[in-house]
Amino acid sequence: MRSLVFCSRNIKELLRNPLSYVFCLGLPLVMLVVMTLINSSIPKPEIPSGVGIPAEASASAAAATRVFEIDMLTPAIAVFGLTFIMLFCCISVSSDRTSAFLTRLYASPMKSTEFIIGYTLPFAIVAGAQIVITYITGEIISLIVNGESFNIGYMLLSLPLFIPSVIMFIGLGVFFGTLLNDKAAPGVCSAFITAAAILGGIWMDIDAMGDGWVAVCSCLPFYHSVKYVRCALAGDFGGMVLPILICTAFALVIFVASALLFAHKAKADK
Repeated sequence: MRSLVFCSRNIKELLRNPLSYVFCLGLPLVMLVVMTLINSSIPKPEIPSGVGIPAEASASAAAATRVFEIDMLTPAIAVFGLTFIMLFCCISVSSDRTSAFLTRLYASPMKSTEFIIGYTLPFAIVAGAQIVITYITGEIISLIVNGESFNIGYMLLSLPLFIPSVIMFIGLGVFFGTLLNDKAAPGVCSAFITAAAILGGIWMDIDAMGDGWVAVCSCLPFYHSVKYVRCALAGDFGGMVLPILICTAFALVIFVASALLFAHKAKADK
């Protein structure tokens, strides 16, 4: 009950902030539309047979434009939108710590697990709304641009598969918010958002960039979180098994680490 009251307070704080609407809901949709317009203006590579161009170069050129197709872009933008959930979660935790709001609450009977639940639920709700809105927008764009709809079954199946990614990014938000003050948190999270976009393959096909780059990205969760939702929307169930297992493992480790760090800081601040 105490965690639900705390959750209610946090979601009200989030809804009062107009920037949360801009970054968490508006920006992913704008990026989806803009990248679709850019993709429509890119000449599609046409390689005549017998010109002596290596097959690898042709495949790489095709992959470079394929990643901007709406069925590839929609799940990737949905994952990218979760990085802004991380940012606002981090700001919320760090601001509460800096303003001594949490210090006052530590005198209450609330436990660390109740604090974690109180921060997790509001941002999980917003993340779910963000993903659904992104998918609906992607479906509308697909109908307009391609005259085709997403496979509804695959789309509905892919929605709950975002749970590991949601948990992971909220855990990162709690971790950085506990570790950093409200002045350092936005800058660090912004750098993290850029890294997630590059290493996750949001705007590029990682698999077409060479084994070295794939090996680096495979060591981090962002590449896997984008890959498995793309596979799910495409109906490639075999290809999504390993990435979702890796992302789930990262999510559990990160979330548990953030909870332990929060509990340690709470005990130190009492």
